[in-house]
Amino acid sequence: MRLSRHTYKTISSIAGQLIFVENVFSAKIGEMVKIIGPLEQKLDAEVLEIDGNIVLLQVFGNTHGLDIKNTRVIFSDSVLEVPLSKDMLGRIFTGSFYPRDLLPMFRGEKKMPISGFPINPAARARPSEFIETGLSAIDGMNTLVKGQKLPIFSCAGLPSREVAAFILEHARLSQSDKKFAVIFAALGVTYDEYSFYMDILNKLETEYMAVINLAEEPVIERLLAPRVALTAAEYLAFTEKMDVLTIITDMTNYCDALREVSTAREELPGRRGYPGYMYSDLAFLYERAGRIQNQEGSVTLLPILTMPEDDITHPIPDLTGYITEGQIVLSRQMHDTGVFPPIDVLPSLSRLMQKGIGEGRTRADHRNISNRLYRHYAEGRDLRKLEAIVGKEGMSKEDQNLLNFADAFEKEFINQQDKRRSIDETLDLSDALLQRFKLA
Repeated sequence: MRLSRHTYKTISSIAGQLIFVENVFSAKIGEMVKIIGPLEQKLDAEVLEIDGNIVLLQVFGNTHGLDIKNTRVIFSDSVLEVPLSKDMLGRIFTGSFYPRDLLPMFRGEKKMPISGFPINPAARARPSEFIETGLSAIDGMNTLVKGQKLPIFSCAGLPSREVAAFILEHARLSQSDKKFAVIFAALGVTYDEYSFYMDILNKLETEYMAVINLAEEPVIERLLAPRVALTAAEYLAFTEKMDVLTIITDMTNYCDALREVSTAREELPGRRGYPGYMYSDLAFLYERAGRIQNQEGSVTLLPILTMPEDDITHPIPDLTGYITEGQIVLSRQMHDTGVFPPIDVLPSLSRLMQKGIGEGRTRADHRNISNRLYRHYAEGRDLRKLEAIVGKEGMSKEDQNLLNFADAFEKEFINQQDKRRSIDETLDLSDALLQRFKLA
């Protein structure tokens, strides 16, 4: 039964958080819908699919208590928008952009759809300028650049959350006079992880905004959270002219949510059961990072993902690698030796590093020092295979020196525990290591 142009009581079936509505006169993909249950409970939903006059809705919440006969569906004729203002800085929100910090909702200066506004490729400016994370393995060897998207590939059991927290706490621009903010999105976190991140957020000195989705909350919020975070980042960057670093963890939880919704919709699965459109969905998120020509402000993206079964060819890291500009790889072997952060610099890569280093950005000798470290560390790592066969005593003095350098590089350069290093401290330490082992 259709009650009005926008209100219907023609639900044909309810399956979990999915609702099928028949005989819908007009609807559009992404349209927001209000569900009114028989006990006057109110739920929000979004139009996922339209097939003729049948519309599929995804509900943001628990559908318990709803029935087919007495539930009303009200179409809003508008897509999901979020209010935006600089007042959102210092606040913590849910994946649906409701206050999680129990403070009153701020009054937005403007509203923007969470789908964002894609940057015209012809208007994109090249990423440039250095963002200092405080981690030598990134700043010195795989430099993060404003406007770049640089993922961190982790494995189960590795301290990816501690790495995320370190960057969240210590990241800053090399030029301190510019306006800088960090937006943090945590997807599908447990209460233990939520408590951990709250401790970090409560002591942040940098301006920040957080979007946190708990594991127990509706799966659709896990898909909304990164979109909300990036919409806020775009507003701060291109309206308020700020440089925004967006950290999202864990994209594996996002992709699992995408698979769960796809399975509920009975779509044909692709690789490992993930939907075939996962590549375009991830690209839709990652490509929102960037800079615009002749305009201040930038969005830099640092997504963190856990590689299932430590497999870098798994669809999630594989597709992410195609879209982004490099990767930071965490190593289980280095973690087992007590190194933090356990970043393996050899498979790690920042394709835009050259745009952010050098005179006037970091230091004139940065590229030269980085190349020498890579070369000698790679030689030392390779010699460990020979050491396992003939023993260290059976090797030449030159080879022993490279082995010692590789050990010192991991224990003194990569390993820094909770201590932050500036880029000058990183480069000075690098130069001192090379001189100590007399490596040109």
